[in-house]
Amino acid sequence: MSDTDRNPREPSEYPRRVLLMVTGRTPQVVTETLYALCVEQDPPFLPTEVHLVTTAEGEQDARLALLAPETGWFHRLGRDYGLKGVDFSPDQIHVIRDAGGRPVEDIRTKAEHEACADLITERVRTFTADDESALHVSLAGGRKTMTYYLGNALTLFGRAQDRLSHVLVEQPYESNREFFYPTPDSRPLFIEPLQRYFDAKDAEVTLADIPFVRLRDSLPGRFKTLEQGQSSFTEVVTAMQQSLQPPEITVDYRKRGLHLADGRFIELGGADLAFYAWLARRAMVSAPPVRIPPKISAAGSPPSARSTPRI
Repeated sequence: MSDTDRNPREPSEYPRRVLLMVTGRTPQVVTETLYALCVEQDPPFLPTEVHLVTTAEGEQDARLALLAPETGWFHRLGRDYGLKGVDFSPDQIHVIRDAGGRPVEDIRTKAEHEACADLITERVRTFTADDESALHVSLAGGRKTMTYYLGNALTLFGRAQDRLSHVLVEQPYESNREFFYPTPDSRPLFIEPLQRYFDAKDAEVTLADIPFVRLRDSLPGRFKTLEQGQSSFTEVVTAMQQSLQPPEITVDYRKRGLHLADGRFIELGGADLAFYAWLARRAMVSAPPVRIPPKISAAGSPPSARSTPRI
């Protein structure tokens, strides 16, 4: 049975339920997504924890707008709709850092993009290594490259219980800095471009489920656990590409061994190397299989040709 087919439980039935998002300068996508998951969706998916990957600027916006005591919109959402047991704190805002450990203000350089990809990959790999977790990934926030890395990481590591979505907010509420979710009571909002007031309680928020290909079963086993330490996005993608390619082996006569496509080297003795090289040459020209000579039975006669193994 494959990793992705092992458990038929609904995501909402898992004891650990993680919402993972990337954010930039629009922290409201977090509460919009939580509203859609917990209030609009049936059955609701109430996360036990929320994690964000963002820049230094995004961290400040999320911390002040969402997590400020009493006034933070995450706390307001919980009070308005009775959402309990959702763990979301500044410690769960993961800031992208450069090679020197300094927080990245924005993603501009090649090195900053690589750091972003590696952090996202490690977060997704960590959450999916827990068999008792269900991961929900939202593509609603952050730069396009951030959402690209996040969606690809879920394709690489995602399991049957993991989901991918994007939250949609109708106009004119979309991208409005003062709108964070449809409130249960009336809350007037002044929409600057239209020079009109609208009511936050009338807004429609929709969660679009995004189907994605799950490649986890083709991923080398060392990437599925946390025992090997951290892995970069490039390392995981390279390993996946190699696993999907036809097997490739190079016979090295000078070093007396075989080079495998994944970088391993297998040392062979003279006779074994010569025999393997002969088989490899036959495979290259599509020669027919080689029959193993039959063993002589105790009665002195070979077994039937039908049972003769081939290689």
